[in-house]
Amino acid sequence: MAPARPPAIAARSAWHDVPRFQVRRFAALAMAEAPALAEEILREIQREYPQLPLVLDESGEPMALIGIRRALEVFIEHLEKSEGPPTVPPGVFQEFGRGEGLHGRSLDSLQAIYRMGVRLTWRRLADIGQRVDIPPPAMYELVDAGYQYLDGLVDQSVRGYAEAAARQAGERLRLQRRLMELLLAEHHRGDPADALTERAARVGWPLPRKVAVGVLLRPAREAVAPAVGQGILLDMEYEQPRMVVPEPDAAGRPELLHRALTGWSGAVGPPVPLADAAKSLRWAEAAVHLMERRLLPAGDVLYCTEHTEALVLLQPEELIDDLALRCLAPLGHCGPTHGRRLAETLLAWLETRGGAPEVAARLGVHPQTVRYRLRQIRELWGDEIDDPDRRFELELVLRAQRLRGLLGETGRR
Repeated sequence: MAPARPPAIAARSAWHDVPRFQVRRFAALAMAEAPALAEEILREIQREYPQLPLVLDESGEPMALIGIRRALEVFIEHLEKSEGPPTVPPGVFQEFGRGEGLHGRSLDSLQAIYRMGVRLTWRRLADIGQRVDIPPPAMYELVDAGYQYLDGLVDQSVRGYAEAAARQAGERLRLQRRLMELLLAEHHRGDPADALTERAARVGWPLPRKVAVGVLLRPAREAVAPAVGQGILLDMEYEQPRMVVPEPDAAGRPELLHRALTGWSGAVGPPVPLADAAKSLRWAEAAVHLMERRLLPAGDVLYCTEHTEALVLLQPEELIDDLALRCLAPLGHCGPTHGRRLAETLLAWLETRGGAPEVAARLGVHPQTVRYRLRQIRELWGDEIDDPDRRFELELVLRAQRLRGLLGETGRR
């Protein structure tokens, strides 16, 4: 918008030099012709913009006609008084801007309509000015005053437009939140398909075949919402914001998310059918919980499907701990350091199913050291070490301990 002009009709101006009787005559003629001029402007608007709706007031008169007529009358009254800049009547023109916003249109056409109204008004006022012999310099000032007045009308419309846009954004967020609540609910009363279809339609969200649900960790309490795009549902009201990603395996989707979530951390659950969105949420929440305990890498948004082992082995913590007490009881007779080395050797042996050379290469130690440790392991566990079920339990427990950092990574020792 152009910067506001200084008051055009000020003290010691050409307009003030016009004799008062001429000014009063000019204003009287202009006021008498204002209703007809308002109708002419409205007809021209309808001709140029036939798609614009015509809203009527309680009496059946077009609101646009009322607004145009009132704007003309206020401006003409100002010409007669010539005291400061003209005051813009706010109500109707805010409503015009509000209407454009609520119907999803831009303000461009409205501003073009206003400029058309100023041109038609100037043409009529110029004719009246000639009839009452208003000097050209005074009429030029009148043009400036008209465009200053136009700026005020646009300001009021912008205010109404911004109000409507904020209201629409708030309503969309409310509807989107209701959609996400239904999507992520663990239990439903009856079949939610119809309600889901209706809520999705109200926010213009095409129902996908599959979704993945993400849980985010805020980089700061006042962090601005990530620009994930319209297709992804995002709810920032939670302490840990949630998002629903449609068709997560679609081409380009991971790259788009990576760019949008730069600076954020969190987890995205596995892709699931739409009806199972709550399951994807559970896995994402579990991953975030592990991130907060520093059992999964933080600082970025990770995908649960890339950390299946950690999520499966670290989630049932009490069960794994109880199993560890039973399975690793033989190590209780060893010191902490020696016990850890035997556990690392046992895990490497279980994972490789190989002999001493393969295990030694995995651990980075001499094969003879591995043979010595394997003899000790057999002495501690006896024949149980040959039982497939016991070996499976041992591997589960030892893998979980490695994920927790209690055992070293293979290849480092």
